[in-house]
Amino acid sequence: VQLQASGGGWVQTGGSLRLSCEASGRTSSMYTTGWFRQAPGKEHEFVAVRRGGSGVAVYADSVRGRFTISRDNAKNTVYLQMNSLKPEDTAVYYCASTSKGLIMMTIKSPSEYEYWGQGTLVTVSS
Repeated sequence: VQLQASGGGWVQTGGSLRLSCEASGRTSSMYTTGWFRQAPGKEHEFVAVRRGGSGVAVYADSVRGRFTISRDNAKNTVYLQMNSLKPEDTAVYYCASTSKGLIMMTIKSPSEYEYWGQGTLVTVSS
C-alpha cells in the first residue's frame, strides 16, 4: 500500500485547509486510515481516524469540532477538512493506514499503523 498525502500549505489563524491522502496498491475500504501530525521537536500526535468498514470517526480532543475526516471509496482517498485553524495546529501532517482491526485503546497509537504517507506541512500564522 502506498499513501500520497497532499494539501498542506500556509494559512492565517481561523483559516481552512483540506488534506488528501490517496491510497494505491493493495488497499481496501476495510483499512482504517487516519492522520497524525508532528510539530518540531515533538513526537507524532494523533489527530483523527476513520475506521475501515464502519466508517466511524475518532478525533483528538484538540481538533474535535474543527476537523472532519471523510473518505471517498471510489477514489481510495481520505480527506481531513481543517477549519478554524490555530497556530498550534502547525505541523507536518501524515496519513497512515492499517489492515488491523484496532480497538479504542490502540487506534490512536502510531505504532499500530503499518503504512505511512510522506507528510505534508501545514503552517498556521498568527
